Amino acid sequence: MDFLKGLLIRLVTTAIAFWLATLIIPGIRLESDSTVQTVITLILVAAIFGVVNAVLQPIIKTVGCGLYLLTLGLIALVVNGLLFLLTSWIAGEAGLPFHVDGFWPAAVLGALFVGIVTWVLGAILDRD
Repeated sequence: MDFLKGLLIRLVTTAIAFWLATLIIPGIRLESDSTVQTVITLILVAAIFGVVNAVLQPIIKTVGCGLYLLTLGLIALVVNGLLFLLTSWIAGEAGLPFHVDGFWPAAVLGALFVGIVTWVLGAILDRD
């Protein structure tokens, strides 16, 4: 049961972070007609983002270990921006009204913002 609780908290915090990113960061848009459609879209985009990160991030870190060491981890900003852009593309292919205009600054700042907000909300909400 704790696993499902943690998964639900992570999904909700990521969806909230995506919503805040659409409000704050220019170039990240959510074009929906109703509140219900907005909530469903945000939850689905958060799920897509979670799957993309869970599947690709470990592979990229393993293959690009040398680049991470060479750049002292700064390549992670580029990788996270590309994964954020990939999430936008998958959402677009799925027919979801979520769009990221480009890699810089929208995708990079969006990935950074979503990561920080998800971390903060997760720390606040994940109380035992």
